Amino acid sequence: MEKKIQGKVFIMGDDVNTDVIIPAKYLIYTDPEELAKYAFSVMGPEYAERLKQFDIIVAGENFGCGSAREQGATAIKGLKKKAVIAKSFARIFYRNAINSALPIVECPEAVDVLKEGDQISIDFSLSKIQTPWGEFSFSPIPESVFKILEAGGLVEYLKASLRK
Repeated sequence: MEKKIQGKVFIMGDDVNTDVIIPAKYLIYTDPEELAKYAFSVMGPEYAERLKQFDIIVAGENFGCGSAREQGATAIKGLKKKAVIAKSFARIFYRNAINSALPIVECPEAVDVLKEGDQISIDFSLSKIQTPWGEFSFSPIPESVFKILEAGGLVEYLKASLRK
């Protein structure tokens, strides 16, 4: 995982459900790229196609609510999204994102000012988001979580730990 990422933001609303992120009929897949083909498909082909133009998802409250499926975070990772910033995350999605090496940030203040298409940067080492509307701080990612993200997810982290 890069300690600093940059990109263009895509805005979503509150309560983005895992059933919307990846519909249940596609849970037969585990490969991120395969899941990405069906991500947000219930929103229509134009929505999924438009999402491809952006790097970072920005959402409101309770992102990743609904089913406890880990494929929601994996599908977003497969879409090559660099991070998700939200006002809050459903707790199980939060953990699934870490396990899938999808960087996530809770920063309500940034969400409130960002507009679709804004270019931003997230500096994980400084816990700062730089936007056209100013700089915003977020709670630092604990070192133990950062190690999982850097390793490429929980499975890769455990494999590396066992090799030692």
